[in-house]
Amino acid sequence: KQGLRGKLYLDAGGMVPAYDKNLRALASDVEANSKIPVVLDEKSAVFAPDSCPDAALYVGWYSLKKYVPAFRWVQGAVGWHIASFEAMHLRDPDSTEWCPKMIQNGVAATVGAVNEPYLASFPKPQEFFPLLMTGKYTLAECYWRTVPMVSWRLTLIGDPLYNPFRAAPQFDAGKLPAGLAP
Repeated sequence: KQGLRGKLYLDAGGMVPAYDKNLRALASDVEANSKIPVVLDEKSAVFAPDSCPDAALYVGWYSLKKYVPAFRWVQGAVGWHIASFEAMHLRDPDSTEWCPKMIQNGVAATVGAVNEPYLASFPKPQEFFPLLMTGKYTLAECYWRTVPMVSWRLTLIGDPLYNPFRAAPQFDAGKLPAGLAP
């Protein structure tokens, strides 16, 4: 009823400067066009355990198949960890992959790779998150508008009709990149 509330956590300490640039641009865009608090980490290590309270949105990397319980997810949280193989064992309660652990720990929606997808196949966070934050589009619509490679080893996990910002939009649709939204 009130919309998703909490912080956006971005871990831009990965291995590919171009993707980290996208994460930094997302931080700037959200800070300039939203009231959602942004936490941008540019260190090479991932967020430390228990260091991210009130996590509503997250994207970052790189801890392959080794979830780090850094987040206290708010109800309805959306996020993903950029790494290969993070959605291979969704039904295994003992999996240490990010997707199953994020779901077990309270995230409502995530994106994960079922094999080696290559970095270019992930949605660009600078497009996906602002589009979602407008409150005009469902989770599935945001994913399909921003995923560059259809059916290429990625999966979206969550209610496709979920729209966490419908009741309280947090990003002006007029500030979206050109061509992203109709």
